[in-house]
Amino acid sequence: MRLAAIDIGTVTSRLLVADATLANMTVLAKDYEVTNLGEGIDASGRLTKAAIKRVADAVDRFISLRDSFATPDEPQIPTMCVSTSAARDAENSGEFADMLAARGVRVEVISGDAEASLTFAGASSACASGADVAVIDVGGGSTEVSFGQAGEGIQAARSFDIGCRRMTERFLLTDPPTATELQQASAWARGQFEGWAEGQELARTPRELIAVAGTATSAISMWKKMAEYDANQVHGASMSLDALEGLRDELAGMTEQEREHVVGLDPRRAPVIVAGLVILSEAMRAFDMHRFTASESDILQGMISFMLKNHVRAS
Repeated sequence: MRLAAIDIGTVTSRLLVADATLANMTVLAKDYEVTNLGEGIDASGRLTKAAIKRVADAVDRFISLRDSFATPDEPQIPTMCVSTSAARDAENSGEFADMLAARGVRVEVISGDAEASLTFAGASSACASGADVAVIDVGGGSTEVSFGQAGEGIQAARSFDIGCRRMTERFLLTDPPTATELQQASAWARGQFEGWAEGQELARTPRELIAVAGTATSAISMWKKMAEYDANQVHGASMSLDALEGLRDELAGMTEQEREHVVGLDPRRAPVIVAGLVILSEAMRAFDMHRFTASESDILQGMISFMLKNHVRAS
């Protein structure tokens, strides 16, 4: 089936169009836009009209791209659309849903547990069946961590209200952030990650940490000094905790304007990348993982698989 998935996150909105069976997936198109839906929501509890408008513009472009793959045999491409942390937190998420409905897109605001499950399915899809893996998704408003076996499901998972935009707006208020701000941000994340990790008794210890989404892929891109982002070089690339923390400290010493010119970083991620690297490094320490592998397969692929398995023909 030809299917599409749209993920509207706190920082980024993304599209995937694919031809898929239960055994194979061929990507036809991917697109993304830094829409910052969650801008200011940690303080106000509301999505701003400007943020909703940015998402609307991105979705209009996504729909146009999706529809360019329609065929006489498949004139309407089934599409699943989800939104995550920012929409979960917003008291006016109905206004946001109405905006999408006017464009023929039905959005489901999913729970943190559902987000973790879909992300695990997508990220672990390329692993050998039964492989013991951990998956981490550092988002703008929340971070999902899951442990389990590829192809067999999750053994333990948790969605933390720790995200790069939330952390930036709460702690990293100086440009560049002060040592005290960085220490406070790190302690905030570390305490929650360690508190949960200590309570887990895993039957099988994960051998690999798979990291998805913009923080992890940007870390690889910057580490490799990629003047142009190349998903083929990023997907499957590994980075040590030491290298990650070195990159974190380097970027933390720069102003936002200086970070905008770092080779390998999308300038639109400059405001939140330091927080993202803080979160990823603190999670790795809490879960005793000394290396991560970046994956281009994430919640979008998990959504496509979910549609196939559940015969979902969404909007």
